[in-house]
Amino acid sequence: MTQTSAGLRARAEVDLAALRGNVRALRARVGPGTALMAVVKSDAYGHGMVPVARAALDAGATWLGTATPHEALALRAAGIRSRVLCWLWTPGDPWREGIEADLDMSVSAMWALREVTAAAREAGRPARIQLKADTGLGRNGCQPADWPGLVAAALAAQAAGEVQVTGLWSHFACADEPGHPSVAAQLDVFHEMIAYAEKEGIEPEVRHIANSPATLTVPESHFDLVRTGIAMYGISPSPELGTPQDFGLRPVMTLSASVALVKRVPEGHGVSYGHHYLTPRETTLGLIPLGYADGIPRHASGRGPVLVGGVRRRVAGRVAMDQFVVDLGGDTPEPGSPALLFGPGDHGEPSVEDWAEAADTIAYEIVTRIGSRVPRVHLNELHQQTGPAEPIEPIERPE
Repeated sequence: MTQTSAGLRARAEVDLAALRGNVRALRARVGPGTALMAVVKSDAYGHGMVPVARAALDAGATWLGTATPHEALALRAAGIRSRVLCWLWTPGDPWREGIEADLDMSVSAMWALREVTAAAREAGRPARIQLKADTGLGRNGCQPADWPGLVAAALAAQAAGEVQVTGLWSHFACADEPGHPSVAAQLDVFHEMIAYAEKEGIEPEVRHIANSPATLTVPESHFDLVRTGIAMYGISPSPELGTPQDFGLRPVMTLSASVALVKRVPEGHGVSYGHHYLTPRETTLGLIPLGYADGIPRHASGRGPVLVGGVRRRVAGRVAMDQFVVDLGGDTPEPGSPALLFGPGDHGEPSVEDWAEAADTIAYEIVTRIGSRVPRVHLNELHQQTGPAEPIEPIERPE
């Protein structure tokens, strides 16, 4: 059900029509034989996992991606039955529950293969697993030197009916840096590791390495599936690659608050902790009821942009836990007037990228850090899916 934003002290409006449009725009950038995974980890980058997942599937995504198994199981609990890949497993995680929920589970090392095969024997059914290759990121994934051993063990487990190897995949380190030599190097290693696994007998449904920046700018990396995260939310993976508008994308989240107080103060009045801001003249101050407990970066103190009364202001003084102040320059908006922190720019409000620049960080961090005290108001929902997860027919790899 679509909520109303009336009466909320702060809100993060999430335009699901914009999200569906972004998914369609991203699908148009890849060939008809390439599927699209909507990455909804970290509560869909702060946008609300279940409504976003449904909207992405409505728009043509056929896979969902999460980091943790608990996120993936929450999708199943919500009645979402598409293919779901989850990739960040630790020893003792709920492998059996993942098997029974028909999740695709990433395996990067022998310990994980041992745990998932033991869980498969307990569950009495094979686990769907995808082998992850470390092609140069140096994070999760199996090193090329260890790849033959992992492939052999996975094939043995498959022959024993304990697993089905459904995918081979990897992740780029620098796809958001145009022309970085590691992109071509990682692609070469990925081709070699795929070729070895397939020569040994693995027949994956999907092979994938492309994240959002590679989906946008490295077409030779698309393979059978692309994984779109930040771009799906209408945010550019990197200013060097282009703006969202350059790629036909629209920002999905608008963060706003109601002005809590407006008051006149004299020249030289200190504002917020430490008095890092002194009013340069007699002026008016506006109190915005959002702070670092809500995800507003303290690093943006004195710099974060806010639209109040049709004029861009900046945070005056330090961002506190629950609130910050803007210098209104003598303007006197009514308490309850909207303060727009970021959005698509329809009203001249700042962008997520503007806040990232103000906080010396990346746009990913700005949206994902918005806290639970800020309600997500989902606009333009189409329907609700309910009911338990049902068995899913295997997906054939596109020719």
